[in-house]
Amino acid sequence: MENENKNNQLQIELKEEVAQGTYANLAIITHSTSEFVVDFVRIMPGLPKAGVQSRIVMTPEHAKRLMYALQDNVAKFEKEFGPIRMPEEQQQAGSKTFVPPLSDFKGEA
Repeated sequence: MENENKNNQLQIELKEEVAQGTYANLAIITHSTSEFVVDFVRIMPGLPKAGVQSRIVMTPEHAKRLMYALQDNVAKFEKEFGPIRMPEEQQQAGSKTFVPPLSDFKGEA
């Protein structure tokens, strides 16, 4: 096959319009017996609606691989740059960081 190189390695193409990325500040994860669905959402201050920016559907096995990859990369990040402080942790430490409540969150996809 022409698309595979001689070492049988997969070549991944990153198109310019995808390379810019899409900002999201919330992920909603649902699952069934056969798939995980991750909706990436952008919440904007002062707006009553939030839009799903991207939806990724994957098998449970790939979801677990993603979880391991994220754990590994967070550990590497924190080793280089220090711990990532979560707003909930900062609030408990006496900081006045605002954390919006998501307990009554209702999403539509």
